[in-house]
Amino acid sequence: MKKLAICQSNYIPWKGYFDLIAAADEFILYDDVQFTKNDWRNRNKIKTQSGVQWLSVPVGQDINRLIRNVELKDKRWQAKHWATICHSYKRAPHFDAIAAALEPFYLQRDYSHLSQLNRTLIEFVCGQLGIKTKISNSWDYLIVAGQTERLVRLCEQTGAAEYISGPSARCYLDESMFADRGIKLTWFDYAGYPEYPQLWGGFVHAVSILDLLFNCGDNAPHYMKYVRP
Repeated sequence: MKKLAICQSNYIPWKGYFDLIAAADEFILYDDVQFTKNDWRNRNKIKTQSGVQWLSVPVGQDINRLIRNVELKDKRWQAKHWATICHSYKRAPHFDAIAAALEPFYLQRDYSHLSQLNRTLIEFVCGQLGIKTKISNSWDYLIVAGQTERLVRLCEQTGAAEYISGPSARCYLDESMFADRGIKLTWFDYAGYPEYPQLWGGFVHAVSILDLLFNCGDNAPHYMKYVRP
C-alpha cells in the first residue's frame, strides 16, 4: 500500500520533517501555495555558543507570491550562513565529515529560487540519512481547487492508498473526503523523540537536522523514529 506525504519545502528542516519523508513512499514538496513570512520556508534554528539562533535566507518583502516563485537575489547569505554553521559546530564530534560533504552546497553552488535551494539541501540530508523516499514537486502533478480536494487528488494521481499528514492539519482537513475516496488518513506524531549528545547547554529538539548530523554522524538514525539505522 503506497503511502504519500505532502509538505511545503523548508530550509534545512528539523529531524521530524525527515521522519515524515522516511515514513512515506513518496514525498511531495507542496510549493504551489502562498509563501508565508516568518515561517520555516526560508529559515531555521541552530544551536550556538550564545544560544539558539535563526539562520534566515533573504527573500525580500513581497509575500504575495507562491513559494515556488520566491527568487533569491541576494547571494551574500550563503557564505554568512556557512561561517555561522562552522563557528557553531566546529567542536561537534562529526563536524569534519559532514562539513566536507555539505560545504560545496553553500560555497560552490548558486540558487535562483527558494524551492530549488530547499529541495537541494533536503535531498542532501536524505542521502546522509539513507532515506530512499521518492521526492516530487507539486507542479509535477495537476493541482485542483479546494484545500482538501487538492490533497485527495494528489493521492489519486500518485496511486497512494494512505495519506500521512502532519498534526497541525487537523484543524482544516475534511477527513470524510479521504474516506469517501478509499484513502486512509494517518496523523503523524512528532512526540517522544529521545535526546542526543548536543553542544551548548540544555537540550533543544526544535533545531535544524544539521545539529543532529554534526553531533551524531552515522548514529543520527538512532535518535529518529522512521529513519532506520
